[in-house]
Parts: sequence; C-alpha cells; structure tokens
Amino acid sequence: MKTAKYFSASWCGPCRTFKPVVNELISEGHNIEIVDVDDNQELASKYQIMSIPTVVFEEDGQVVDAVLGVTSKEDIQNRLN
Repeated sequence: MKTAKYFSASWCGPCRTFKPVVNELISEGHNIEIVDVDDNQELASKYQIMSIPTVVFEEDGQVVDAVLGVTSKEDIQNRLN
C-alpha cells in the first residue's frame, strides 16, 4: 500500500490552497502525513524537499513518486492507488 507525505508550510500560499484537498483525501481514508517544513526541517532535508508544496509517495518504505506544486485530487488518488 502506498503512503504519502505532504510537505508544506503555513506561510505558503499554494500550500494553503491545496491543504483542504489533502485533508479531504485523509478523511476518505488515504494514508497521507502532513509535514510542516518549518517544524520538521530534518525530515524535509532527508527527503530533499527544495520547494513546497510537495507530495512524496512511498511504497514499502521506498520513495516511488513525487509531485511538486499543486495538483488535482484525482492525480493524488491515482498515484496512491
């Protein structure tokens, strides 16, 4: 099963626009962790996050895909399935 990490920050306009979509996906049962890059700089560095928002997809603990910037709910759903 794929999981995802959503890297964002409170001061990021596109992140604020996209966060309701991420929250909706979480409420539908998708395994997405929201990571604030300001509060979790070490994790952001580990995943080499250079711009936000970024969604990193993992399967069996390995990064298998990533999306930089805002995308559609359907795109995230498709990448998780």
